[in-house]
Amino acid sequence: FLPPRGVVCLLLSFSQAARQGQDIRCGACRALVDEMEWAISQIDPKKMIQTGSFRINPDGSQSIREVPLARSEGNLLELMESVCERMQDYGERTDPSTDRKSYIRVKSRSGESMDLSEATLDSRVTSSLKFACETIVEHHEDEIIEFFAHERENIKDQLCSKRTDLCDHALTMPHDEL
Repeated sequence: FLPPRGVVCLLLSFSQAARQGQDIRCGACRALVDEMEWAISQIDPKKMIQTGSFRINPDGSQSIREVPLARSEGNLLELMESVCERMQDYGERTDPSTDRKSYIRVKSRSGESMDLSEATLDSRVTSSLKFACETIVEHHEDEIIEFFAHERENIKDQLCSKRTDLCDHALTMPHDEL
């Protein structure tokens, strides 16, 4: 028994739509990590902030500690409020061999011109990327804070693949540098 041709086409389009949805969620997560890492790098690492309780303990001490401002919970929450706005600086790239989509920065942070030959600029894509980013921040706020509170290696793979499963194929993706 062969299914009617329309059913096969419908199944293929569902499969393709699911893959595209996963590509955009993965791309948004990877872009979010890039943007958070860049924003953190722009803050003077010597700036410290006091955290903990300012109440006096029974022994007369206080539970206050100093942490780098850049990686403090308050600063990370502030960065997460605006990080998704920067998804408008990304374009879509399609891998010709796998037909998978990835998202690359198309606006330079320094104002230098960039090679846009492999990128497609589309307002629907940036809107989808921004929405996916906002959804990730909303659903994974605690994980994002946990990962950025301390300097770590491979945050993209750790957060986007291993912890959140937003990127099932990311471990085979090339590791890009900023």
